[in-house]
Amino acid sequence: MKTKIILLIFITFIITTKGLAQVIVENFVREEAADYNLEYLKSAYGTNKIVPPIYEAQILIALSYFPELKNTRIEFRIKKTRTPLSARPDFFGLFKSAKKRKYYITISKETIPKLKPILLENLSFNAQIGVLGHELSHVSDYSTKGFGKMMNLLRIELLSKDKVDAFESQTDLYCIEHGLGYQLLDWSKSVRENIKLDFWRGANNVANTTKKERYLNPETIQKYIDTIPIYCKE
Repeated sequence: MKTKIILLIFITFIITTKGLAQVIVENFVREEAADYNLEYLKSAYGTNKIVPPIYEAQILIALSYFPELKNTRIEFRIKKTRTPLSARPDFFGLFKSAKKRKYYITISKETIPKLKPILLENLSFNAQIGVLGHELSHVSDYSTKGFGKMMNLLRIELLSKDKVDAFESQTDLYCIEHGLGYQLLDWSKSVRENIKLDFWRGANNVANTTKKERYLNPETIQKYIDTIPIYCKE
């Protein structure tokens, strides 16, 4: 009953605020997807989006927390890649204004054995929404940057691991600030539990033991949840 009430509040908030959704839900459940008003979410947030049917519910729910992306062109595609999930702009779109770009969010269907437990298909429904929220946070950030700033990000990715760490941590925080903190927390816990790493530094660093934090640890995410006003319970 409590879950149903939360869902009703969630759906009502979406409708009354014309889609500017930031209602905090601690746990989205796959079996209750029919209660999340997906037809409305599709009409409100599905414009200019290419979405694989298998992940439609998760993607639409995550998109509802990013109203600034309502009209942004995003293609969610499933491919064989080492990295479980990634976001990038279309190459030729880099030469266009930020608002006219198209973005790709790539969902891996096959990777190295070490990373298979954290492919999207192997995560819980709630954690799937969390990691999708992280990638949408990248898109939201990219959509505010012109060509020069995007080239600077590319330079950072190639030349500075420390700055990449800071960039990814900031992206996690951006996701939390958008209202998907509990979902990101589930994803963060899943990664560390399933691949036995205390500090997750990405698909290309699974063999390296380090105490440096790139993606926020569960403890750090929880600290933000405990302090950011939108998560405060009355």
